[in-house]
Amino acid sequence: MPVDLRSDTVSHPTEGMRAAMMAAPLGDDVLGDDPTVIALEARCAAITGKQAALFVPSGTMANLLALRVGAQPGDEVILHEDAHPLHYEAGGAAHVAGLMLRTLPGDKGFLDPAAVVAAIRQPAPHSQPTGMLWVEDTTNRGGGAVHPIARLQALALVAQQHGLATHLDGARQWNASIASGIAIAERVKGYDTVSMCFSKGLGCPAGSILCGTEASIGRARRFRKMLGGAMRQSGMLAAAAIYAIDHHLERLADDHQVTRQIAMGLMLDGWSVVMPETNLLYVDVPEAAAFAGRLEEHGVRCFATGPERVRLVVHMGVVANDVDKVLAAFSAAKA
Repeated sequence: MPVDLRSDTVSHPTEGMRAAMMAAPLGDDVLGDDPTVIALEARCAAITGKQAALFVPSGTMANLLALRVGAQPGDEVILHEDAHPLHYEAGGAAHVAGLMLRTLPGDKGFLDPAAVVAAIRQPAPHSQPTGMLWVEDTTNRGGGAVHPIARLQALALVAQQHGLATHLDGARQWNASIASGIAIAERVKGYDTVSMCFSKGLGCPAGSILCGTEASIGRARRFRKMLGGAMRQSGMLAAAAIYAIDHHLERLADDHQVTRQIAMGLMLDGWSVVMPETNLLYVDVPEAAAFAGRLEEHGVRCFATGPERVRLVVHMGVVANDVDKVLAAFSAAKA
C-alpha cells in the first residue's frame, strides 16, 4: 500500500468511529431536532468559548458563511496572500459573498498588525470599506505554522480598535492547540467567528464547525440553507466528530512527531525542508510535478504546490514505520 501524504483528508474512519456513527441517535437537523448535532454544536461552542455553533458539510462552507455574516457585499477583507479563500475556495468570496480580498505578505503566513493598520481604508465615497480581518491558524501554505498567541491577540485587538469583524480560519486549529499547549478557547479569544474542520487531522469522513455569537450563527444557519448545506439525519456525521474530539485529539501530537522525523531524515539526506511545527511538511525539489510522479512510482503520494516544492501531510493513517518508506522513496526518486 502506498503512503498517502496528499492531505490529512485522506484518512478513513476508525472502527470505533464507525460504531459511534451507527449508534448515534438521530433526528432532522433542518427541523432542529437532531440530538447528536445539537450535542456537537454545544460541545464546540464550549471548546471555543463562543455562544453558539453550526455544523456544516465542509471547511469551505464554514469559511464562506463567516464571510457572508461578517462583512457586507462590496466590503474588503484583509488577509494574508497565502490564505485559503484566495487559493482553494473557488472564488466564493467574490461570487457568493460579493467581497473583495486585500492581500498582505508576511513570513510563515502570519500578518503583521502594523501592516494591517496601514491597509485599513479610511471611509470615502470612491473606495470600498474595509469590513473584516481574516486570520488562518495553522497556516497551510505557511508550512503548518502555529501563530504565537500574542500575535493572534494583537491582530484581534487591531481589528476591534478599527471596527472590523474578525474570523479565525482554524481548519487545523486542533493541531495549533496541541502543538502550542494552549486551549482553543484562549487561542480564539477576540475573534467574532472561528471555523474548525473535523475531516482533517481528526479523521472524520466529513464536516466542519462554525462558532460565534448567537446572532452570527443564526444568520449563518439561514445562509447554510440557502447554499444547500442543511442536512437531515446529519447526526451520523456529528457522532463521528464527537468521537474524534474524545479519541483523536490528543494523538495529533503523534502526527507532529512523525512529521518531524520525516523532516529530519530528509535534511540529513541533503533535502531543503521547511521545518514543521505541526503535520505539514514542505520540501524543495527540482521540477516538483515530475518529482511527485516519481515519488508515487516508489510508493509515496503527495502534491506539488509550486514549481519546485512538494507538500507532505501526515495524518492518522501514517505511522512511525512509514518514515523509512518515505525517506527511501525520496532517495529513489532523486536517482
